[in-house]
Amino acid sequence: MLTKKISYKELIVHTVIWLCISIFPLLTAYIDLGEIPSDMYLKQLMRPILFYVNYLVFVPYILLKRKLLLYIVVSILFLVLYNYISETLFTNTIGEEFRRRIGPPNRPGGRFGMRHAIPLVFSLSIFLLGGIFSLVVDFYKRDRLSKELENEQKEIKLQFLRNQLNPHFLFNSLNSIYALVRSKSDDAPEAVITLSELMRYMLYEAGNNQVTLEKEINYIKNYIALQRLRLKNTEAVKLNIKGETRNLKIYSLLLISFIENAFKYGTDYKGNTHIDIKIIVENNKLSLNVENIIGLYKRDDKNSGVGLENIKNQLNYLYKNNHELTIEEDNSYYRVHLTLNLNDDEVHNN
Repeated sequence: MLTKKISYKELIVHTVIWLCISIFPLLTAYIDLGEIPSDMYLKQLMRPILFYVNYLVFVPYILLKRKLLLYIVVSILFLVLYNYISETLFTNTIGEEFRRRIGPPNRPGGRFGMRHAIPLVFSLSIFLLGGIFSLVVDFYKRDRLSKELENEQKEIKLQFLRNQLNPHFLFNSLNSIYALVRSKSDDAPEAVITLSELMRYMLYEAGNNQVTLEKEINYIKNYIALQRLRLKNTEAVKLNIKGETRNLKIYSLLLISFIENAFKYGTDYKGNTHIDIKIIVENNKLSLNVENIIGLYKRDDKNSGVGLENIKNQLNYLYKNNHELTIEEDNSYYRVHLTLNLNDDEVHNN
């Protein structure tokens, strides 16, 4: 159940509005009578009670709990009590003056005449207005909470996808270092340091928020440097980066998935490696092109740890209509073309 809580800003807004509403009848009475009846000040102070009793109590604690009959009975009793107090216990000087002005004495002016009808209608209007405002505020609060819950569920799903990504990357990197250690390569210590830099980035900088494109590209460079240490022939491993990367941000650990797969599958049965990676940044759009030969290992997206569907799900969640992914495969080469819009404020907020 959503309780009504008025913030400090809302309190100021409500106070200003009620001051404006109260000044108008007081000013009207002064213009018509030349003075403001003393009881009228008290009535103006009482009228917000009609609004806030319904706004803060009756609607949230009775009507929204689906106790419609009780709400109707309580509302009627409250309106009767309010009008009895305001019209009977306090002298209605302005009402008497109004009754004298609207017509001859034989017009309705008794117990259930114009004198009581107009205040009753006015109080009912204010009371209903409080109920309408309460329902509207409750609707928007529920809608906001629903969207927050939906976003939380998406974040949980995204975190699950990324938890799949990190172990997959770590296992592949450890295998690379293991190969260096086994061959007693002098590059093994450097590989360990590079891996520690990669893990530091993944643990402390990469997350659900965007990171600077420069940091993400440095992460990719470190990863490629680590992979080159385990390869015999690195001349066919090409990385080409063009464009201005400063002042741009990107969701982390998306590009690396395609690059990682290129290294995993980009060595043929003769030990030849062909991997061509191009990152082009132009007009706040990033284009990633990855090409690798189809090598020793048969591609198995379903059981590869991350899988193509995992990557697609992350792109669809984070960039929605602001990305384009094309994957081509023939007998010799596997190509990935990814375009990301890095300058759309609506990304991930829709």
